[in-house]
Amino acid sequence: MATAYEPTHPSYFDEADLRTELTRVFDLCHGCRLCLHLCPAFPTMFNSIDARDGDVAGLTTREQDQVVDECYQCKLCYLKCPYIPPHEWELDFPRLMMRANAVKVRNNHQTVSQKLADQLLSRTDLLGTVSVKLSGITNKALSTNSTIVRKTMERVMGIAAERVLPPYAKQRFSVWYRKRIKPFVENRRAKAAIYPTCFIEYQDPEIGKDLVAVFERNGIECALPDGVKCCGAPWLHSGNVDQFKKVAEKNVTALVSQARQGNPIIVAQPTCAYVIKRDYPLYIKTQEARDVADATYDSSEYLMQMHKSGGGISLEFSGSVPESVTYHVPCHMQALSIGFKSRDLLKLAGIKVTVVNKCSGIDGTWGYRRDNYELSKKVSSGLAKAIEKSTGQVMAGDCHLANTAITEETGRRVFHPMQIVARAYGIGEGNDDQIESK
Repeated sequence: MATAYEPTHPSYFDEADLRTELTRVFDLCHGCRLCLHLCPAFPTMFNSIDARDGDVAGLTTREQDQVVDECYQCKLCYLKCPYIPPHEWELDFPRLMMRANAVKVRNNHQTVSQKLADQLLSRTDLLGTVSVKLSGITNKALSTNSTIVRKTMERVMGIAAERVLPPYAKQRFSVWYRKRIKPFVENRRAKAAIYPTCFIEYQDPEIGKDLVAVFERNGIECALPDGVKCCGAPWLHSGNVDQFKKVAEKNVTALVSQARQGNPIIVAQPTCAYVIKRDYPLYIKTQEARDVADATYDSSEYLMQMHKSGGGISLEFSGSVPESVTYHVPCHMQALSIGFKSRDLLKLAGIKVTVVNKCSGIDGTWGYRRDNYELSKKVSSGLAKAIEKSTGQVMAGDCHLANTAITEETGRRVFHPMQIVARAYGIGEGNDDQIESK
């Protein structure tokens, strides 16, 4: 990996070195332009360069920083770019943007509002723990329509008052898991460690419940490792490398024994899976981090692997099976380069699946911020139009943040694929009247 993207290199936080690398990469992008329509960052870059008659080196610091600010880490440009490593030009645009944010934080170039927003949005475990205990009050206060609390948050912390935020659950997933009567898993074929992510832990534990039930139906005994926390993506994407590494190291310590016992680590949210698989080994650089990364799977990915090479999974779908599903494939799921495993899993139940491949414009915490709200809405409007053209009876998606944006744009409820598969097995029927049977 090039020096520009190596977090432990002594020049990584050097701003002069960063500016040189930004100029180099912008010049390459300017001559290519394959990524023009992927996100706002590229049109902004090309317009600035064109206004200077192609003089990339003449871009001001402010013009460079605007490109950085408009990158929301969807990773799609990396998938499209012809110059990624091992090409001699070693271009990795998303990691360069993360480096720029890291330099901004390290050199204290943030406003007070930006610092406060980073602290609130990145401390997901603290916020989640408190918010679940006070879920009635919290959900009312954080609801949209510009409540007093939300207006204050926008003014002080820069978090958009109009943005719909996912509500908090009344009970944490881990509390439910440890209180439940653990069933005897018949024909036990494997044991899996469930990494719940902060979305399932604090906001939608029903996804986790259905995931566990689907895995147990297929002979996979589930375990919930002690000590796991938020994956740290909010810290990483906001540029706070030091805080990210602290969180990552704790999670690796909590998960490595499972990996070394040969147990897959199952993650039902693509951003978290990407961070564990791709970012932990890069920032921590230990064998333990590599072992955890190698053992980590998306939930649908693992079931499809079992179906194809592990003796199959149950195909007795006696429950409610929708005739058709519109499935939104999240950007970070594509970045994992594992294929559309949730789509494939739904097809096993006899469901006709239409794939919608558009970004939601949320991407971590980027779309929550006041300064990005209008740009985010422009991005998500394209997704909404694609969904409106689809004919799926039920809406599905793996990413909780993207699903919330879809609901905000279209008014449609979005189900995680594990929830649809669970109902197809007859698990939890009656809980979701919008998942209709054939």
